[in-house]
Amino acid sequence: MSEPVDGRPVFRDVIGVLESWTDRELTVVPRRGAPVTFPADLLVAGKTVPLFPARRAPLPAATPVELQRIAAAGWPAVEQEPLGEWTLRASAGFTRRANSVQALGDPGLPLPAALDAVRDWYAARGLPAHVEVLTPGSPPALAAELDRAGATLAPTQVRVAPLAPLARTVRDPQAVRLSRTADAAWMSLYRRVTADPEVERAARQVIHGGPSVWFATVPAPEAGAPPLAIGRLAVDGDWACFSAVEVAPAARRRGLATTVMGVLAARAAEEGATGGYLQVEAENDTALALYDRLGFTTSHTYHYARLSPR
Repeated sequence: MSEPVDGRPVFRDVIGVLESWTDRELTVVPRRGAPVTFPADLLVAGKTVPLFPARRAPLPAATPVELQRIAAAGWPAVEQEPLGEWTLRASAGFTRRANSVQALGDPGLPLPAALDAVRDWYAARGLPAHVEVLTPGSPPALAAELDRAGATLAPTQVRVAPLAPLARTVRDPQAVRLSRTADAAWMSLYRRVTADPEVERAARQVIHGGPSVWFATVPAPEAGAPPLAIGRLAVDGDWACFSAVEVAPAARRRGLATTVMGVLAARAAEEGATGGYLQVEAENDTALALYDRLGFTTSHTYHYARLSPR
Protein backbone atom coordinates (compact mmCIF):
# COMPACT_ATOMS: atom_id res chain seq x y z
CA MET A 1 0.00 0.00 0.00
CA SER A 2 1.10 3.59 -0.57
CA GLU A 3 0.92 6.39 1.98
CA PRO A 4 2.17 9.95 1.36
CA VAL A 5 5.04 11.06 3.63
CA ASP A 6 6.36 14.61 3.14
CA GLY A 7 4.47 14.74 -0.14
CA ARG A 8 6.06 11.58 -1.53
CA PRO A 9 4.49 8.10 -1.76
CA VAL A 10 5.96 5.53 0.62
CA PHE A 11 5.19 1.89 -0.10
CA ARG A 12 4.56 -0.58 2.72
CA ASP A 13 3.71 -4.26 2.80
CA VAL A 14 0.75 -5.63 4.71
CA ILE A 15 1.10 -9.42 4.90
CA GLY A 16 -1.57 -11.70 6.30
CA VAL A 17 -5.01 -13.14 5.68
CA LEU A 18 -7.27 -10.91 3.59
CA GLU A 19 -10.42 -10.98 5.69
CA SER A 20 -12.54 -8.43 3.81
CA TRP A 21 -12.34 -6.15 0.79
CA THR A 22 -14.98 -3.55 -0.05
CA ASP A 23 -15.04 -0.50 -2.29
CA ARG A 24 -13.98 1.58 0.71
CA GLU A 25 -11.47 -0.47 2.69
CA LEU A 26 -9.54 -3.70 3.18
CA THR A 27 -8.85 -5.66 6.36
CA VAL A 28 -5.85 -7.95 6.67
CA VAL A 29 -5.14 -10.17 9.68
CA PRO A 30 -1.35 -10.47 10.12
CA ARG A 31 0.47 -13.45 11.59
CA ARG A 32 0.80 -11.57 14.88
CA GLY A 33 -1.18 -8.69 16.31
CA ALA A 34 -4.49 -7.01 15.58
CA PRO A 35 -6.18 -6.79 12.16
CA VAL A 36 -5.03 -3.96 9.89
CA THR A 37 -7.71 -1.92 8.09
CA PHE A 38 -6.80 0.67 5.47
CA PRO A 39 -8.62 2.65 2.73
CA ALA A 40 -8.96 0.86 -0.60
CA ASP A 41 -7.48 3.81 -2.49
CA LEU A 42 -4.13 3.16 -0.77
CA LEU A 43 -3.86 -0.28 -2.36
CA VAL A 44 -1.18 -0.36 -5.06
CA ALA A 45 -0.75 -4.08 -5.72
CA GLY A 46 -1.48 -7.44 -4.20
CA LYS A 47 -0.30 -10.99 -4.64
CA THR A 48 -0.92 -14.40 -3.13
CA VAL A 49 1.68 -15.42 -0.57
CA PRO A 50 2.34 -19.18 -0.18
CA LEU A 51 1.11 -20.88 2.95
CA PHE A 52 3.46 -20.71 5.92
CA PRO A 53 5.66 -23.85 5.88
CA ALA A 54 4.62 -25.69 9.02
CA ARG A 55 7.64 -26.92 10.94
CA ARG A 56 7.94 -30.59 11.73
CA ALA A 57 7.36 -31.16 15.42
CA PRO A 58 6.04 -33.98 17.59
CA LEU A 59 2.67 -33.77 19.22
CA PRO A 60 2.68 -31.47 22.26
CA ALA A 61 2.59 -33.27 25.58
CA ALA A 62 -0.89 -33.27 27.12
CA THR A 63 -2.80 -35.67 29.33
CA PRO A 64 -6.43 -36.52 28.51
CA VAL A 65 -7.53 -34.24 31.36
CA GLU A 66 -5.47 -31.36 29.98
CA LEU A 67 -6.86 -31.90 26.49
CA GLN A 68 -10.43 -31.93 27.80
CA ARG A 69 -9.84 -28.60 29.52
CA ILE A 70 -8.23 -27.14 26.38
CA ALA A 71 -11.21 -28.36 24.35
CA ALA A 72 -13.63 -26.70 26.76
CA ALA A 73 -11.80 -23.38 26.31
CA GLY A 74 -11.97 -23.76 22.54
CA TRP A 75 -15.76 -24.31 22.62
CA PRO A 76 -16.79 -22.11 25.55
CA ALA A 77 -20.33 -22.39 26.87
CA VAL A 78 -22.51 -19.30 27.16
CA GLU A 79 -23.06 -19.93 30.86
CA GLN A 80 -20.55 -21.62 33.16
CA GLU A 81 -20.67 -22.23 36.90
CA PRO A 82 -18.37 -24.24 39.17
CA LEU A 83 -19.55 -27.19 41.24
CA GLY A 84 -16.44 -27.88 43.27
CA GLU A 85 -13.88 -28.79 40.59
CA TRP A 86 -16.62 -29.62 38.10
CA THR A 87 -17.91 -27.06 35.59
CA LEU A 88 -21.61 -26.73 34.78
CA ARG A 89 -22.10 -25.51 31.19
CA ALA A 90 -25.23 -24.35 29.38
CA SER A 91 -25.82 -22.83 25.92
CA ALA A 92 -29.57 -23.11 25.19
CA GLY A 93 -29.10 -26.74 24.18
CA PHE A 94 -26.57 -26.05 21.41
CA THR A 95 -24.32 -29.16 21.40
CA ARG A 96 -23.73 -31.52 24.31
CA ARG A 97 -20.19 -30.17 24.71
CA ALA A 98 -21.58 -26.76 25.65
CA ASN A 99 -24.53 -28.19 27.66
CA SER A 100 -22.97 -30.71 30.00
CA VAL A 101 -21.15 -30.71 33.28
CA GLN A 102 -17.45 -31.36 32.82
CA ALA A 103 -16.93 -33.81 35.66
CA LEU A 104 -13.17 -33.54 36.18
CA GLY A 105 -11.91 -33.74 39.74
CA ASP A 106 -13.91 -33.50 42.97
CA PRO A 107 -17.38 -31.89 42.93
CA GLY A 108 -17.09 -31.09 46.64
CA LEU A 109 -20.20 -33.16 47.42
CA PRO A 110 -20.97 -36.86 47.72
CA LEU A 111 -21.63 -38.14 44.22
CA PRO A 112 -25.41 -38.70 44.64
CA ALA A 113 -25.80 -35.16 45.96
CA ALA A 114 -23.58 -33.77 43.18
CA LEU A 115 -25.68 -35.47 40.50
CA ASP A 116 -28.86 -34.14 42.10
CA ALA A 117 -27.34 -30.65 41.97
CA VAL A 118 -26.55 -31.20 38.29
CA ARG A 119 -30.13 -32.29 37.61
CA ASP A 120 -31.53 -29.24 39.39
CA TRP A 121 -29.19 -26.81 37.61
CA TYR A 122 -30.14 -28.04 34.14
CA ALA A 123 -33.83 -28.42 35.00
CA ALA A 124 -33.89 -24.74 36.00
CA ARG A 125 -32.78 -23.96 32.44
CA GLY A 126 -35.17 -26.36 30.74
CA LEU A 127 -32.33 -28.59 29.58
CA PRO A 128 -31.55 -32.30 29.94
CA ALA A 129 -28.71 -33.06 32.36
CA HIS A 130 -25.61 -34.44 30.64
CA VAL A 131 -22.39 -35.43 32.40
CA GLU A 132 -19.03 -35.54 30.59
CA VAL A 133 -17.23 -38.58 32.01
CA LEU A 134 -13.51 -39.13 31.46
CA THR A 135 -11.71 -42.20 32.79
CA PRO A 136 -9.26 -41.56 34.33
CA GLY A 137 -10.03 -37.96 35.23
CA SER A 138 -13.56 -38.09 36.59
CA PRO A 139 -14.11 -39.44 40.13
CA PRO A 140 -13.44 -43.21 40.06
CA ALA A 141 -16.87 -44.04 41.45
CA LEU A 142 -18.76 -41.79 39.01
CA ALA A 143 -19.36 -44.42 36.32
CA ALA A 144 -20.88 -46.82 38.87
CA GLU A 145 -23.05 -44.06 40.34
CA LEU A 146 -24.30 -43.10 36.87
CA ASP A 147 -25.10 -46.74 36.17
CA ARG A 148 -27.15 -46.92 39.38
CA ALA A 149 -28.91 -43.70 38.34
CA GLY A 150 -29.92 -45.28 35.03
CA ALA A 151 -27.90 -42.91 32.86
CA THR A 152 -27.35 -43.72 29.18
CA LEU A 153 -23.81 -43.35 27.81
CA ALA A 154 -22.62 -42.08 24.41
CA PRO A 155 -18.91 -42.42 23.56
CA THR A 156 -16.89 -39.64 21.88
CA GLN A 157 -13.33 -39.99 20.63
CA VAL A 158 -10.64 -37.33 20.87
CA ARG A 159 -8.35 -37.64 17.86
CA VAL A 160 -4.93 -35.94 17.63
CA ALA A 161 -2.35 -35.38 14.86
CA PRO A 162 0.78 -33.29 14.24
CA LEU A 163 -0.04 -30.24 12.13
CA ALA A 164 2.87 -30.22 9.68
CA PRO A 165 1.83 -33.27 7.59
CA LEU A 166 -1.77 -32.05 7.52
CA ALA A 167 -0.74 -28.57 6.36
CA ARG A 168 1.19 -30.10 3.47
CA THR A 169 -1.89 -31.86 2.08
CA VAL A 170 -3.20 -28.59 0.62
CA ARG A 171 -3.18 -28.45 -3.18
CA ASP A 172 -5.40 -25.41 -3.79
CA PRO A 173 -5.22 -23.00 -0.83
CA GLN A 174 -6.80 -20.18 -2.83
CA ALA A 175 -10.06 -22.14 -2.90
CA VAL A 176 -10.50 -21.46 0.83
CA ARG A 177 -11.36 -18.11 2.36
CA LEU A 178 -10.55 -17.42 6.00
CA SER A 179 -12.36 -15.02 8.30
CA ARG A 180 -12.56 -14.21 11.99
CA THR A 181 -16.36 -14.33 11.85
CA ALA A 182 -18.96 -16.78 10.60
CA ASP A 183 -21.10 -14.95 8.07
CA ALA A 184 -24.60 -15.89 6.90
CA ALA A 185 -23.21 -18.08 4.11
CA TRP A 186 -21.04 -20.05 6.54
CA MET A 187 -23.94 -20.50 8.94
CA SER A 188 -26.21 -21.69 6.11
CA LEU A 189 -24.12 -24.87 5.73
CA TYR A 190 -23.61 -25.52 9.43
CA ARG A 191 -26.01 -28.37 10.13
CA ARG A 192 -26.31 -27.77 13.88
CA VAL A 193 -28.15 -24.46 13.42
CA THR A 194 -31.87 -24.55 14.14
CA ALA A 195 -34.79 -22.21 13.54
CA ASP A 196 -34.92 -21.32 17.26
CA PRO A 197 -33.55 -17.75 17.66
CA GLU A 198 -32.30 -18.47 21.19
CA VAL A 199 -30.35 -21.50 20.04
CA GLU A 200 -28.88 -19.60 17.09
CA ARG A 201 -27.75 -16.77 19.39
CA ALA A 202 -26.10 -19.30 21.67
CA ALA A 203 -24.50 -21.06 18.70
CA ARG A 204 -22.97 -17.82 17.43
CA GLN A 205 -21.58 -17.00 20.85
CA VAL A 206 -20.09 -20.47 21.33
CA ILE A 207 -18.48 -20.82 17.92
CA HIS A 208 -16.96 -17.33 18.08
CA GLY A 209 -15.53 -18.01 21.55
CA GLY A 210 -12.03 -19.27 22.15
CA PRO A 211 -8.50 -17.85 22.20
CA SER A 212 -7.98 -17.47 18.41
CA VAL A 213 -10.85 -18.54 16.16
CA TRP A 214 -10.95 -18.83 12.37
CA PHE A 215 -13.70 -19.80 9.94
CA ALA A 216 -12.94 -21.40 6.58
CA THR A 217 -15.28 -21.24 3.59
CA VAL A 218 -15.05 -22.78 0.13
CA PRO A 219 -17.40 -20.54 -1.87
CA ALA A 220 -19.50 -21.87 -4.70
CA PRO A 221 -18.58 -20.71 -8.21
CA GLU A 222 -22.05 -19.21 -8.67
CA ALA A 223 -22.54 -15.81 -7.02
CA GLY A 224 -24.95 -15.97 -4.12
CA ALA A 225 -25.00 -19.78 -3.95
CA PRO A 226 -24.39 -21.54 -0.62
CA PRO A 227 -20.75 -22.49 0.07
CA LEU A 228 -19.38 -25.87 -0.92
CA ALA A 229 -17.59 -26.50 2.39
CA ILE A 230 -16.84 -24.89 5.74
CA GLY A 231 -14.71 -25.49 8.83
CA ARG A 232 -13.76 -23.91 12.14
CA LEU A 233 -10.42 -23.60 13.93
CA ALA A 234 -9.61 -22.55 17.50
CA VAL A 235 -5.91 -22.10 18.31
CA ASP A 236 -4.81 -22.27 21.94
CA GLY A 237 -1.04 -22.27 22.40
CA ASP A 238 0.45 -25.52 21.10
CA TRP A 239 -2.94 -26.99 20.22
CA ALA A 240 -5.47 -26.30 17.46
CA CYS A 241 -9.05 -27.56 17.51
CA PHE A 242 -10.81 -28.53 14.27
CA SER A 243 -14.59 -28.51 14.31
CA ALA A 244 -17.68 -27.84 12.18
CA VAL A 245 -16.12 -29.33 9.04
CA GLU A 246 -19.07 -29.66 6.67
CA VAL A 247 -19.32 -30.31 2.93
CA ALA A 248 -22.46 -29.69 0.88
CA PRO A 249 -23.96 -33.01 -0.30
CA ALA A 250 -23.51 -32.17 -3.98
CA ALA A 251 -19.82 -31.31 -3.45
CA ARG A 252 -18.72 -34.42 -1.55
CA ARG A 253 -15.92 -36.75 -2.67
CA ARG A 254 -13.89 -33.87 -4.11
CA GLY A 255 -11.41 -33.63 -1.25
CA LEU A 256 -12.87 -30.38 0.04
CA ALA A 257 -12.87 -31.46 3.69
CA THR A 258 -9.17 -32.29 3.39
CA THR A 259 -8.48 -28.93 1.73
CA VAL A 260 -10.33 -27.03 4.46
CA MET A 261 -8.50 -28.84 7.23
CA GLY A 262 -5.15 -28.40 5.51
CA VAL A 263 -5.58 -24.64 5.16
CA LEU A 264 -6.73 -24.38 8.78
CA ALA A 265 -3.72 -26.45 9.87
CA ALA A 266 -1.39 -24.08 8.02
CA ARG A 267 -3.07 -21.12 9.69
CA ALA A 268 -2.66 -22.74 13.12
CA ALA A 269 1.01 -23.40 12.37
CA GLU A 270 1.47 -19.70 11.59
CA GLU A 271 0.28 -18.98 15.12
CA GLY A 272 2.79 -21.42 16.60
CA ALA A 273 0.61 -24.50 17.14
CA THR A 274 2.15 -27.90 16.41
CA GLY A 275 -0.66 -30.32 17.32
CA GLY A 276 -4.27 -30.61 16.24
CA TYR A 277 -7.21 -32.31 17.90
CA LEU A 278 -10.87 -32.91 17.20
CA GLN A 279 -13.80 -34.59 18.89
CA VAL A 280 -15.93 -37.07 16.97
CA GLU A 281 -18.75 -39.39 17.92
CA ALA A 282 -17.49 -42.97 18.05
CA GLU A 283 -20.27 -44.13 15.71
CA ASN A 284 -19.55 -41.58 12.95
CA ASP A 285 -17.80 -44.02 10.60
CA THR A 286 -17.58 -41.56 7.68
CA ALA A 287 -15.79 -38.90 9.72
CA LEU A 288 -13.52 -41.45 11.39
CA ALA A 289 -12.41 -42.78 8.00
CA LEU A 290 -11.49 -39.26 6.87
CA TYR A 291 -9.53 -38.56 10.04
CA ASP A 292 -7.73 -41.89 9.72
CA ARG A 293 -6.56 -40.87 6.23
CA LEU A 294 -5.36 -37.51 7.55
CA GLY A 295 -3.21 -39.12 10.22
CA PHE A 296 -5.35 -38.59 13.29
CA THR A 297 -5.07 -41.20 16.03
CA THR A 298 -7.15 -41.68 19.16
CA SER A 299 -5.84 -39.94 22.25
CA HIS A 300 -8.70 -41.06 24.49
CA THR A 301 -12.43 -41.64 24.63
CA TYR A 302 -14.89 -39.96 26.94
CA HIS A 303 -18.63 -40.41 27.42
CA TYR A 304 -21.69 -38.23 27.73
CA ALA A 305 -24.13 -39.62 30.27
CA ARG A 306 -27.70 -38.37 30.24
CA LEU A 307 -29.31 -38.34 33.66
CA SER A 308 -32.93 -39.26 34.10
CA PRO A 309 -35.06 -36.58 35.78
CA ARG A 310 -35.62 -36.77 39.52
